[in-house]
Amino acid sequence: MISDPDQRRRLLESFAFLRAGSAEFQREFFEQVMRVRLPAGQAVCQAGAQCAHLPLVLDGTARVYQLGENGREVTLYRVHSGESCVLTASCLLSASPFPAFAVCESEVEAVVVQPASVRRWLGSCEPWREYLFGLIASRLVEVFGVLDAVLFQRLDQRLIEHLLRQAERTDSSEIQATHQILAAELGSSREVISRVLKGLEEQGLLRVRRGQVELLDQTALRRRARDD
Repeated sequence: MISDPDQRRRLLESFAFLRAGSAEFQREFFEQVMRVRLPAGQAVCQAGAQCAHLPLVLDGTARVYQLGENGREVTLYRVHSGESCVLTASCLLSASPFPAFAVCESEVEAVVVQPASVRRWLGSCEPWREYLFGLIASRLVEVFGVLDAVLFQRLDQRLIEHLLRQAERTDSSEIQATHQILAAELGSSREVISRVLKGLEEQGLLRVRRGQVELLDQTALRRRARDD
């Protein structure tokens, strides 16, 4: 239950479906959900597990990824503030096990919704229904983009695009990431990522340091990412 006025205000600011819902829905929502905090590195769900609730993230980031038989990871998507996990929602609605892995990349603050409430509000609250269906649609596009990149795009292009996105997100040309983290992000191995980075460094496009990649020529990197 969320009784603190400041916490209720944060939830209303973070989730449009809650602002758009009726006073009765808001009252029931605040009575039903519970607030949780999870530390960075905390496993949220394992493949094959049953989901106990639907998290709505207030602060922090969780990563959802798939693990291959060869032990390599590939990131499917991230859940940020104001978002939820579409795979969890799907599992709750279909009573099926979670098909991937989820871990907190940073400390995560969230509220959790019980399965019965998730299903009941689908039928009784249009803003909640639109929120979940919109979440499913946007994540499907994102996951298909990941599949397209893994299947049809060269690894050096995928790596460059990832580094450029990180630079844009952080507004910095210095990306804090180890070779192992980049490998997990792109579904490759640390050794292969190291070779690709070394090649780009030899071309003067970036500089590799311990736990860091500095982008030296972002214009040239963008051209390289588009090069067929």
